[in-house]
Amino acid sequence: MPNIKLILKGLLPALVCAVSLAIAVPGGAQAAGNKESASREARNKQQAKQAKSSKTATASAKRDRDEKAARAGAKAKQTDKVAKRKDRAGKNERVARTGKSHNDRNILVAGKKPERAARSSRVERAAVAAAVAPAAVAPARSALPAFAPMSVAAEGLPRGGARAMPMPANGVRTSFGTLYGLQNTPDPLELRSNVAFVVDQDTNEVVFAKNSEAVLPIASLTKLMTAVIVTEAQLPLDELITITMDDVDTEKHSSSRLAVGSTLSRGELLHLALMSSENRAAHALGRTYPGGLRSFVSAMNAKARLLGMNDSHFVDPTGLSSRNQASARDLASLARFAYQSPLIRDLSTSPEHLVTVGSRQLQYRNTNGLVRNPAWDIGLQKTGYIVEAGRCLVMQARLAGRKFIMVFLDSNGKQARLSDAERIRRWIEMAAEEGSLGIYLPRAKLTS
Repeated sequence: MPNIKLILKGLLPALVCAVSLAIAVPGGAQAAGNKESASREARNKQQAKQAKSSKTATASAKRDRDEKAARAGAKAKQTDKVAKRKDRAGKNERVARTGKSHNDRNILVAGKKPERAARSSRVERAAVAAAVAPAAVAPARSALPAFAPMSVAAEGLPRGGARAMPMPANGVRTSFGTLYGLQNTPDPLELRSNVAFVVDQDTNEVVFAKNSEAVLPIASLTKLMTAVIVTEAQLPLDELITITMDDVDTEKHSSSRLAVGSTLSRGELLHLALMSSENRAAHALGRTYPGGLRSFVSAMNAKARLLGMNDSHFVDPTGLSSRNQASARDLASLARFAYQSPLIRDLSTSPEHLVTVGSRQLQYRNTNGLVRNPAWDIGLQKTGYIVEAGRCLVMQARLAGRKFIMVFLDSNGKQARLSDAERIRRWIEMAAEEGSLGIYLPRAKLTS
């Protein structure tokens, strides 16, 4: 019995030690595990940081390469543009010095037949000289005749594929009409429009004509034909149409308040195209026509032929291209036909319109300030402008108890077309009071 006690007494320290170890080992293993986990997390964070840094460096390097390539491209484009400008300037200088041009037959004064080639050459040389000369002298006012309506037909201007816009020697872009010398045509009212045409809507009697047969770019007056095609197709005006990248202007790079992705009804797009000359709206109308844009443009040209607009040609529904061309007489025929549509009359003469695009509301105003002038009774109108066309206006209005169609092309100055319309209005009203309006009535008739 004493031996058992001794044995137990000897084993007790070993047992205590074993128990202590059994308790301590799990805690130590856990601590070791925690330490390893923390180390692994730190390594992961470091690797993520290095990956992010590498990605940032790669993106920065790519951005630097893109910016460098863009600068190089812009520099090459500018160099090419300067070279082309110098080449055109050299050609114009040679034309002015030698009096010879590749298109000496481009201008024809109406009514001159046998010797027209020689006279056309003289007119063309004078036009080019006026374009390149920095100090062209205008005719004295005292030299103007009492009334001298003239019809200058730019017979040589291509129909259905106009050439690139000419460039004067100083590199400043200007309108086709100015380059062809139409500004040298005198008129008794001293209009600032190189082309003017006023005709009685009911009788077709021409009361004023200035270069009315010249075929020139017509800018956004094109949208009047766009409206005719859309309304005649009887497409649903409440159908929603979304503006896409295809509707963005890549020719003149004009701005628009209709962002890509905006959705409006066809009726609202037609309203904005006629009233505010919204280019993306007009393009979207053509793009969503049955058969697409190509079919729409074909319909425009077919309608022009049906209306007898033999000097007209269209290439897009907006008028941004200078290849959209017509004569003032043709545009009067178009305005007379479009006036038959109550919808076109109402939308084109609307003073302003509020449209909702998504969560935004956009206020649009009419580009023709005369629709807000109580002195005018306007039944239809459309304005237009690109550099090649100058300021343009076509309008139907009631004056002195009669309905007139007015066309002004290539006006020199932002307000010139409206000022010219005011001059015509005062002249007609004064002549009507004096009973002398008939003195200025050539017996020319419009074809329609």
